[in-house]
Amino acid sequence: MVKVTIVGATGNVGMFAAHAISSIPHIDEILLHGRPGREALLMGITQDLMDSFAARGTDIRVTWTTDLHDAAGSDIVVILAGVPRKAGQDRLDLALENARIVAPIAETIGKVAPDTKLFVVTNPVDVMTSVALRFSMLKPHQVFGLGTHLDSMRLKALIASYFHVHVSEVHTRIIGEHGDSLVPLWSATTIGGIKISNLPEFSHLPVKDFIESVKCSGHRIIQNKGSTVYGPGEAIATLVRTILLDENRILTVSAFIHREVHCIGNICIGVPARVNRQGVFPITIRLDESEVIAFRDSVEKIRASTDSVIKTLEQERQ
Repeated sequence: MVKVTIVGATGNVGMFAAHAISSIPHIDEILLHGRPGREALLMGITQDLMDSFAARGTDIRVTWTTDLHDAAGSDIVVILAGVPRKAGQDRLDLALENARIVAPIAETIGKVAPDTKLFVVTNPVDVMTSVALRFSMLKPHQVFGLGTHLDSMRLKALIASYFHVHVSEVHTRIIGEHGDSLVPLWSATTIGGIKISNLPEFSHLPVKDFIESVKCSGHRIIQNKGSTVYGPGEAIATLVRTILLDENRILTVSAFIHREVHCIGNICIGVPARVNRQGVFPITIRLDESEVIAFRDSVEKIRASTDSVIKTLEQERQ
């Protein structure tokens, strides 16, 4: 029996993620969790999903609850609960407000589902991943966040369009904060297996425009339609699939690092990691000097916010 729980399933991303996850083979149950008072909405979402599965011919059980203890036995728990980012608002502005939501959720999940993989999507995702790790008391490889996975895919699409190639021919990564201090790894970017800097067209690539586009993508979508839904939803499903099918893919997620990236670490932040049924395992990499400097700056920015948030949470619990 394979069970996936979505905490915060009444939001737009949670609803779409549930539908996207339902296409993954071997899942037996999707549990939708929402806060008390949302029972009618949860019931409606459940019935709507069941109708879509009937039309598609998908045999997955969908259940709902307002009690986190029902997440017991989950193979993966996806945390989407929290206050959404508003247009013009920095992700880090949400930190303490959402940490007060994520911490007790993580604590309960750690007790009722000690063998689960805890997948954090709530923003600011790097800080929330550290909060979830601290309060769940799970092992580092069991807790990870969406991180810069979607940022990397956004940059990949821009590069593919510029060079007029299929997106599968482009391999690139963004590491660091899922936010303004993100770090593109041009040194590790290839097209058709060829290092991008070895292509003459690279000298004309609008690098700054591309990075600004990636940074502002979420803001523009929120400004134009109220929230990001399809991109995050599909990214969530990709990571769930990678774990459940034990694919051993290298994806860029928010994970706890020790010394893997030039001995910069002891924090949760976006890095390349091997993802499989056992969890998430950051890989050792070497960067160009300018990338090291930018990554260190990004880490220190996230560390300052993380330390402040966790210190405040622990004081409030005394």
